[in-house]
Amino acid sequence: MASPLPPLRPSPSHQVRAAVLLRRPMLWLVPTVLAALVTLVLALLYMGGIINPNGQLHRLPIAVVNADAGATLPGGPQNLGDQVAQSVVAASPAGSVAWHRVDQAEAQDLLASGKVYGALVVPADFTARVAALTTTQATARPTITVLTNPGVGSLGSSLTAQLNQTAARQASLAIGKQLTTAPAAAATDSTTRLLLADPVTVVTQVGHPIGQHSGLGLSAFYYTLLLVLSGFIGGNLVHTSVDTALGYADSEFGPWHSRRPTVPIGRTQTLLLKMAITAGISLVTASLVMVACIAILGMDASHLPLLWLFSFCACLAVGLGVQAINAAFGSIGQLVSMFVFIALALPSSGATVPLEAVPGFYRFLGAFEPMRQLSAGVRAILYFDARADAGLARAWTMIAVGVVAALLFGFLMTRYYERKGLRRLVPQPAED
Repeated sequence: MASPLPPLRPSPSHQVRAAVLLRRPMLWLVPTVLAALVTLVLALLYMGGIINPNGQLHRLPIAVVNADAGATLPGGPQNLGDQVAQSVVAASPAGSVAWHRVDQAEAQDLLASGKVYGALVVPADFTARVAALTTTQATARPTITVLTNPGVGSLGSSLTAQLNQTAARQASLAIGKQLTTAPAAAATDSTTRLLLADPVTVVTQVGHPIGQHSGLGLSAFYYTLLLVLSGFIGGNLVHTSVDTALGYADSEFGPWHSRRPTVPIGRTQTLLLKMAITAGISLVTASLVMVACIAILGMDASHLPLLWLFSFCACLAVGLGVQAINAAFGSIGQLVSMFVFIALALPSSGATVPLEAVPGFYRFLGAFEPMRQLSAGVRAILYFDARADAGLARAWTMIAVGVVAALLFGFLMTRYYERKGLRRLVPQPAED
């Protein structure tokens, strides 16, 4: 019986030309379909969350403070602060805003913990100042104060300020209608009647200030993004470099190609090796993120030891998740992990556009997507004095859940493959 022919090694003179291969449909089909699907899904995900925040409002938390002591107006004693608070709540579309009617101290606590995006405050002398407008005792126009909370993000704070300013303006016009129709207004001049028609001054102030070097409340988001990218990129680099070092992937640097001898190692031990290296690298990447942002760029930050520990754990959780996904899905694992940690995580993070201002699908993702949990923890440390109820406690819990889930999923999948006898690659010697 004739021996099998050795594998063909085409000489350079017999190399296939690209023009010939371009006529093969299958070379076009797979990358075209994958690129089209990924592009379409990314476009729908990213733009779908920001197109219409005003139209998607769902229980946006805002505080209302009525400190008005009341006074006597034509017709008897009144408390216009109650009227303002009631009209503000009634004027918003059903389900769009979750109004918290609290006192001044409670409102300040809600702002300081990031639980509300802003507040509308009616002062103690509001009715008295309104009453004085119809007399010669007026010294200043009554005011309603709109408090912003830049620590929850510039867009969320701005959106809330606009809602509060509109509500305060509508309340002013309603009060003005009462004043101009009162008998006492008939004896006033045209200038006074114009003042009475819109009597309230709306003042906007920062309710819970943050540092000047905080990116208008966006530094927490970008810092979180750096942590996620560090864990994601670091995990994939470890995955590729370990496979190359163990002989399960080719090494190419420019025109140079090599293949190392294949090391006889199982899937589970390979995953354990990759996760251990990922943990070591996370110490470096988390530290460098802090050095770059705080020491070099001057980002405002406090609780530095806590911030470093949180940064390391965040990078580690993402990196372990990447390793688990790559171990389970193989060559498409990087695409899967990109969707888990980047594509689905960014629009559902709530760090740029509040989750209360995005479609319900993103609010659902925000319940478990990692960037939402991590950004809440970073925001609590940077802006809200590391308060547990500002999102830090939940962030720690979800980091722990993520680490456990990555370990369980990754090692269960590798053990399953090994029990099925599914080897990664037949051992090969090194090329000459």
